[in-house]
Amino acid sequence: MKIIVLFPDNQSEKLPGILWIHGGGYTMGMAEMVYASCGRMLAKKFGAVVVAPDYRLAPDNPYPAALEDCYAALKYMHDNMDALGIDRLIVGGESAGGGLTAALCIYARDKGEISIDMQIPLYPMLDCFDTESSKNNHGKVWNTARNHHGWEKYLGELSGKQDIPPYASPARETNYTNLPPCYTFVCDGEPFCRETVTYVRKLQEAGIKAAVDVYHGDLHSFDLLTPWTAKARKARKILCDKYREIIYNTPAGGSL
Repeated sequence: MKIIVLFPDNQSEKLPGILWIHGGGYTMGMAEMVYASCGRMLAKKFGAVVVAPDYRLAPDNPYPAALEDCYAALKYMHDNMDALGIDRLIVGGESAGGGLTAALCIYARDKGEISIDMQIPLYPMLDCFDTESSKNNHGKVWNTARNHHGWEKYLGELSGKQDIPPYASPARETNYTNLPPCYTFVCDGEPFCRETVTYVRKLQEAGIKAAVDVYHGDLHSFDLLTPWTAKARKARKILCDKYREIIYNTPAGGSL
């Protein structure tokens, strides 16, 4: 598996390591998308080493191939922390990458090998079943038809079954304890709004520090596609504030 590793210039101390997982509905995308991502933004602003895996895609490689590849990348980071110059692990991603972020956090918790300090599943693709917002959705970029197609290809032989494992569709998880702190954002008119809000609520009910900001609009991946807009700038600023708060225990505006 190819991975892209982004190192800061003149690194002199150990920094957080961010595994950033690209989106694309589990069927599209590439590791190079990291260059436009919030993962790269966080690294530039705060200092971090970012690893982006070029995980296998459906339909040629359905579940659990993508999860296995992402866990392999996470384990690579964990096993090479000194060589990479990192001192903690963060996992994040957009859309399907956000879904894999949540799945990876559940999987890593259950395996008990690797500790994750924060999860950033942005507008994540979590639920293989229709929700209030993903049913009959005609939003821009992603909609009901594309969502059904993506899940069908990703689940492969599991598609259409009722008993879907949470490692495939994290919304199927029932135990939210001992998962990493979480921050995310999503638009109210896009398919993943309801499952994102529900995921954060269940984390909160389990005692996990978690928050979501919901923005008005139906443009999926708005921060990537329209980064110049006031909404995208606001979303990324708040993400930076939450990252600072969780990783450095420092409120917005504080010094590191």
